[in-house]
Amino acid sequence: MKDQFIIRFRGVRGSYPVPGKSTLHIGGNTACVEVCVNDHRIILDAGTGIISLGEELVAEHLASGDTPLTRKPIVVTLLYSHTHNDHTQGFPFFQPAYLPITTLYVFGPTSTDNLETTLARAMISPLFPVPLRDMSATKYIRDIEGNKVILLRDGNSEPLVYNPYREQVEIPEDAVKIACLHSYGHPIKVLKYRIEWHGRSVVYATDTEGYEGGDTRLIRFARDADVLIHDAQYRMDEYTGDANGVIQQGWGHSTPDMAVTVARKANVKQLVLFHHDPRHDDPEVESMAENVRQVFPNTVAAREGLEILL
Repeated sequence: MKDQFIIRFRGVRGSYPVPGKSTLHIGGNTACVEVCVNDHRIILDAGTGIISLGEELVAEHLASGDTPLTRKPIVVTLLYSHTHNDHTQGFPFFQPAYLPITTLYVFGPTSTDNLETTLARAMISPLFPVPLRDMSATKYIRDIEGNKVILLRDGNSEPLVYNPYREQVEIPEDAVKIACLHSYGHPIKVLKYRIEWHGRSVVYATDTEGYEGGDTRLIRFARDADVLIHDAQYRMDEYTGDANGVIQQGWGHSTPDMAVTVARKANVKQLVLFHHDPRHDDPEVESMAENVRQVFPNTVAAREGLEILL
């Protein structure tokens, strides 16, 4: 992982998980993207896709040494876009959170309550048998706003959070920079993230609804990114209600057309369609991606197991 920038898709669905033969290729787990960059492990959202990732991290930890003292600790930076259930439901089953060798740096937007209170509420009885406070990992849970930057330095330092418009911060040459942008295109507060390292960048923009002419703030935020991961949940006829009579405008999700408008205007190199509707089977998702490729050739549909090396 040292000196590399790798994006791995662990869960790509929106709303709820969908197991079954019709989703074997794309996958049925909800949102979770792993970014490994220069010995830092960043996880974007904790949908059900985080569960298998946690199992792998524990297996790697156990294989890294003969005794607890010689094994490599688990250090993770977890970034929540927001706290709707499909982006948090895997966290109570994230095995590293139950190990005292683990350190979790958790960031996300404030909703009705602060982030820690919101996560804790989902794990109280009778909803879940183990409360958040009983997870044995060392946890730093912090609310963050859309004008902040998270700086990941060496692996032994707590992430540094600062406001680039008000504070001058010395940025080490090898640091990973994570910029945050508040999205107005969802019913509750959502953050978009841009992860940068050594001139490479990925932008994560899920649960966002497009605007006429494109989301100008997001276009500016994503300018010249190597990869843009963008919500593309609805076909246009679903979005307008022509398909089934249910109008989904204002629900906080985009169509592929909205995603490609941002990609083209921001001059990104690759577009990844994300947060697939649970009603869409593999052929439907691939068909939507193929339609986008007619106007933006370097487009793929996110699927579980997809790996992009920058």
